Amino acid sequence: MKRIIVALLLISAFALSACTNAQNSKPENAPSDSNAVSQKATADESGFDPYAVKNTYDIPDSYFEKKDGVDYGTIQKDVNYYSTTAGDNKQCNILLPAGYDQSQAYPVMYIFHGFSGSHSDQIDTDSYVTLLYGNMLNDGLTVPMILVNVDMYTDKQSDKDSKTDEELRYIYDKAIDDVAVDLMPFIEKNYPVKTGRENTAVAGMSEGGAKSLCTGFKWLDKFGYIAGFAPDTGVIPTEYYKGTFWNTPVFEKLPQPTEQNTPYYLYMAVGSKDPWNIDCTLYYRDVLNEMGVKNQTDLVDGYGHDYKFWRQCFYIYLTKVFK
Repeated sequence: MKRIIVALLLISAFALSACTNAQNSKPENAPSDSNAVSQKATADESGFDPYAVKNTYDIPDSYFEKKDGVDYGTIQKDVNYYSTTAGDNKQCNILLPAGYDQSQAYPVMYIFHGFSGSHSDQIDTDSYVTLLYGNMLNDGLTVPMILVNVDMYTDKQSDKDSKTDEELRYIYDKAIDDVAVDLMPFIEKNYPVKTGRENTAVAGMSEGGAKSLCTGFKWLDKFGYIAGFAPDTGVIPTEYYKGTFWNTPVFEKLPQPTEQNTPYYLYMAVGSKDPWNIDCTLYYRDVLNEMGVKNQTDLVDGYGHDYKFWRQCFYIYLTKVFK
């Protein structure tokens, strides 16, 4: 009888120890019991929660350099499509991923350039997004997708070189509709893409960051992933650059997402040495927080308002979308 009792006690002790060890061996990024419900609510259907992963801005230069033996995909330059919003033909650059297969379907990311830029700024031969994406895909850090570099100039193309900065600002506003109404249908008709907001992302920097936020929020039913890198004023009313064309708002207030169209990931970032857009970026963050809209917004030490920061932001965003 004593042997039986001792055996039972040993079994109980072993079971308790195993249970305790299992509880203490959670993965580093696993949510604690206290926030498990909120983490589950923000995770997409795959169970991956982009908000649970801390963003770091120390990606080595090697990720932005061309490497031997890496397939950087295929760039289609100056692809023409008709824009009813512009009343004219427009162009975009398209990056098809390494191993592109027309029998497969791919998610899509639409990228806005900065002020006075073009559709070749981020996607071109040896451009930083082209090299970064190819290196990341080669290392398994992101997923195969089609990237589309948008031209924000949405007007008669023959008048493009004669426009003032103020005129350009309002012409760029029309890209918010052009992407959803004209460019997306063109891409979906001519390329094997996955449709639906869970397969569609938008991103941009500076003025393009503002247009990315505007596009994502105006078309919440179409874009599940939204990112603005140091976005300009002009999304909603603010006190910054008030009375100038830079701060003529697209929205009087941001559209309130519903349970059905809340972004899977909403990301903003601005450098601590940015000379223009720290205040408005953090203001957008505060407004979103007041609305109860989950976002990940970073004020990043040491960075300014340039491509060295944009490429860090793209690295982070590419690790978060479509997972």
